[in-house]
Amino acid sequence: MSEHKSKRRVLVTGASGGIGGAIAIALSAAGFEVVLHYRNGRDAVEAIAAAIEGSSGERPRLRCFDVADRQAVGVALAAELEGHGHLWGVICNAGIHADAPLPVMKPEAWDSVLRTNLDGFYNVVQPLVMPMVRARDGGRIVAISSIAGIAGNRGQANYAASKAGIIGAAKSVAQELAKRAITVNCVAPGLIETDMIAGAPVEKLLEMIPMRRLGQPQEVAAAVAFLCSEGAAYITGQVLSVNGGML
Repeated sequence: MSEHKSKRRVLVTGASGGIGGAIAIALSAAGFEVVLHYRNGRDAVEAIAAAIEGSSGERPRLRCFDVADRQAVGVALAAELEGHGHLWGVICNAGIHADAPLPVMKPEAWDSVLRTNLDGFYNVVQPLVMPMVRARDGGRIVAISSIAGIAGNRGQANYAASKAGIIGAAKSVAQELAKRAITVNCVAPGLIETDMIAGAPVEKLLEMIPMRRLGQPQEVAAAVAFLCSEGAAYITGQVLSVNGGML
């Protein structure tokens, strides 16, 4: 990557999680300056920042806010833009789940998941788009969806709805920004070995996966890094599934 492109900054939301941390490390290795967002898990995101500093020599900046809180997002992103200029890319990875069958799902479980996963996409991306457009340097937006957003999943109507909504939003924004050379795509992981599946019946889950293994966070990160690369400049409005052949 050229010296100019090495200065392109990418925000990774949810960087304290297994997938978010792997994405941040992969993008740093690809030559991007990364900004790490987190809401909880300060120790985890500090460890990711230390790993990036150890390999790149540069300490990533940390931003703490709740993506579901539109006002807090606006304040944090305004400070980032004012202090450091436009972001060339944003990876919308922050997300939560609160699983239950729909008949017994509490309203707060539905609301919290949709506010974080789907409203969070709008809250983060919308303030960053016009600065990207005005910079006239193209850009990348990658949203982390899920196999649940494509195929659904029992006990996850709220999560699946939020992840399906992200796909629809990303495809729409891709059409809006294509002429600006800003690509918008989704990565849809399947069953990835992270804390999210801790305690799950792994042997039973493996029966659902043609490859008969769980995916690794680094494999999701590699897909995101590709979509942020020059080689993916003509790819937009797409969903790249990383699921071991489940679909």
